[in-house]
Amino acid sequence: MLANVVAGIIWMGISAYAIFGGADFGAGIWDLQAGGPERGRRVRSLIERSIGPVWEANHVWLIFVLVYLWTAFPEPFVSIATTMWIPLVLAAFGIIFRGAGFAFRKWAETTGEARFYGAGFAGASFLTPFFLGAIAGGVASGRVPLGNAAGDVWGSWLNPTSLLGGVMAVVACAYVAAVLLTRDGAAAGQDDLAEYFRRRALVSGAIAGVAAIIGVWIIRTDAPDLYTGLLSVRGEILMATSALGGVVSLGLMWRRHFVAARPFAVLAVVSVLWGWGAGHYPWVLQQEASAQDYAASDPVLWALVITFFAASVLAVPSLIALYRLTQTGQLGETGGVRPDSTQAFLDSLG
Repeated sequence: MLANVVAGIIWMGISAYAIFGGADFGAGIWDLQAGGPERGRRVRSLIERSIGPVWEANHVWLIFVLVYLWTAFPEPFVSIATTMWIPLVLAAFGIIFRGAGFAFRKWAETTGEARFYGAGFAGASFLTPFFLGAIAGGVASGRVPLGNAAGDVWGSWLNPTSLLGGVMAVVACAYVAAVLLTRDGAAAGQDDLAEYFRRRALVSGAIAGVAAIIGVWIIRTDAPDLYTGLLSVRGEILMATSALGGVVSLGLMWRRHFVAARPFAVLAVVSVLWGWGAGHYPWVLQQEASAQDYAASDPVLWALVITFFAASVLAVPSLIALYRLTQTGQLGETGGVRPDSTQAFLDSLG
């Protein structure tokens, strides 16, 4: 029971990273196709204003997931890390290059330098979620056996389910980011940019839906154990919830209800993740290691649960305040709080 609680906490961290970190990756994906310096200047300016104050803070969720996974389920973690070391290293480099590109582009002295750093930021924003999704697909399809470097270091993530996971991760990030940027454009009074991202939200959302339908066939043929798990009551409810959230969010975007579309877009993505978890349950490694049999000792698991609640009290309010300040436009361009906004923000909290 305690192992399932910790697994649920880890899944909460994965969901948070998928939404908050995914939105940042998605913004970089739209940066990639924004066009040349002049054509894409206003688009990139909106992207920088939207993610600038929070983009690095969102990696706290990834760190949280990795620490909890190796502490709660050490043997399965070692198996994943040693079999999937290639995409893990590539994803890590992607995070590094993305951060460096985003930070240095702003201070580039020439157009050439700005393009170079911008390409690093945008390209890594596309590749990093792909590699993370490929890792998820490899684990879910049972291609990571228990043991130190016991799996195929190439075939474990270069397979149909992993490629599906990578594509779905990229498309989901692009969709969530487009929905959020549509609202940010409208809130800034830039209706043309709101319309720009609205069109991209509709297209990426439709692509995500098509990919999900095709993915059912891929999983059925390439990952039968996962497919069987998805047919459970929990899996079917979560998949139906995801489909409903996606359809409703697209409908609201079509009708230009930008704020209302956001929670349904988030619901669509989170439901897919929890549906995958339901299909994977009770395994950490499909048909290799169950959560109950390969969990750490109860004292360790209790320590993780207590730490989670303590961190929720200490860290989550700070993150909420950061997101609130960003969304209400009360952070200056450099990330500092404008003096005239501090009291207004405190008043808004209650």
